[in-house]
Amino acid sequence: MLKGKKIVLGITGSIAAYKSCLIIRELIKRGAEVQVVITNAGREFITPITLSALTQKPVITDFFSSKDGSWHSHVDLGIWADAMLIAPCTANTLAKMSNGIADNMLLTTYLSMKAPVFVAPAMDLDMFSHPTTQANICKLSTVGNQIIEPTAGFLASGLSGKGRMDEPEHIIEALDKYFEGRNSSSNAVCKDLAGKKVLITAGPTYERIDPVRFVGNFSSGKMGYALAEECVSRGADVVLVSGPVALVSSPAIRRINVESSDEMLQVCLTEFENADITILCAAVADFKPTVVAPRKIKKQNNEDLSLSLVPTADIAFALGQRKAALQILIGFALETDNEENNALAKLEEKNFDFIVLNSLKNANTCFQADTNQIKILTKSTVKSFDLKPKREVAKDIMNEVQAVIQYPDS
Repeated sequence: MLKGKKIVLGITGSIAAYKSCLIIRELIKRGAEVQVVITNAGREFITPITLSALTQKPVITDFFSSKDGSWHSHVDLGIWADAMLIAPCTANTLAKMSNGIADNMLLTTYLSMKAPVFVAPAMDLDMFSHPTTQANICKLSTVGNQIIEPTAGFLASGLSGKGRMDEPEHIIEALDKYFEGRNSSSNAVCKDLAGKKVLITAGPTYERIDPVRFVGNFSSGKMGYALAEECVSRGADVVLVSGPVALVSSPAIRRINVESSDEMLQVCLTEFENADITILCAAVADFKPTVVAPRKIKKQNNEDLSLSLVPTADIAFALGQRKAALQILIGFALETDNEENNALAKLEEKNFDFIVLNSLKNANTCFQADTNQIKILTKSTVKSFDLKPKREVAKDIMNEVQAVIQYPDS
C-alpha cells in the first residue's frame, strides 16, 4: 500500500536517528518516495550525505539553501506529502509541536502538513514518563496525530525502561496499515454506520500505588482497537478512549488517552451524551489504592506490606443510568466461573443492549492474543462464535449492533 506514496520523514536530534536509514530503505523498497527534513541537532547524529544517498534527494535542513539561497517551501511539502513521519521525535520537538512553535524547517512543515502525521517518540525513560511529556503526547493525539508508542528496553543512558523508538518494521507497518485502511474503506460495500457517533473504550487502566507502581491488568487493548477500526471502515465518527497501550489507531479515529479509571469516567461522561453507540471494551481496574503514596514505597527489612483498596467508579453503571431511549450501550464481561449467569446479571445491572462474553478457558483468546472467541448474550438469546482474528470478531459484534439498530425490540 506504500507504492507511489510521498512521505516526508522528519528526523530530530536523538541517538535513534540511525534507525531512520532503515526506515528510508524499507519505504523505498515498498515503492514510496521519501523527502527528509532534518533538524540541526539531528545532523549531529546522522549526516545528510548518508540520507541523500538513500533517498536520491537533497536533504532539507534550513529554510534557505546555503549554496544558492533558494527557498525551501514548507507549504509545498505540506501539499506534496501523502503522510509525514517524524522518527525519531525528541521530547523537545514533541513540546514544540504541542504548543505550535515553528522555529525550524521541520516544525513549520509539520504545521503546514495537510496529510496525516505519525510521531515516533524517542527519549530516556524519565523524560518519556514525565507528566509534561505525557500531556504533550495526549494533546498531539487528540488533534489527530498518530503516536507510535516507544518500547521498553536498554537505553543510551545505560538505563532500561520505556523510551526506545519503536523498531523500523513496526513504524512502517503503522504507515502501511493507514494506507491499507484508507483504500479499503474507500471501496467498502457497506457504510451502515455513516452519520453515527460511536464511543469505544479500550485497554487497561492503571491505578497508582506510588510514582512507580500501579494496580492494573494484562489488557492489550487489541479488541477495542479492532472495534474502532471496524466502525471507521463502516463510516462512523469514532471516539476511542484508550488506557495505556502500545497500539496505533487510524487518523480518522479521535483517540483520547487516559491512565486511570477516574480519567476514563470523566471522558466517557462528556462524550456519552452525543454518542449513538457506546461499546465498553476497556478492562477497567475494579479497585484502586485508598491513598497514593507521594514517594516510592521502600521495602523495609522484608516486612509485609498491606495495601488498602477501594472500588473504582463503575463506568458502565454510570452510563447505563444516563442512557437515553435511542442510545445503544454494549458491554464486555470476562468470567472464569458461572460465565453466562454472571454475564447476564451484568447485562441487567448495567442496562446493556447486549453483552460480549470472553472466557479465560478458551485458549489463544483474551489478554495479549490476536484472536478471540466470544458469545453475545441478550436477555433472551445466546449466540456463540468460533475462534477468529479480533478484527473479524469486531465485524461480528458490529453486525449484532446493526441488528439492534434495525430491530430494536427483537
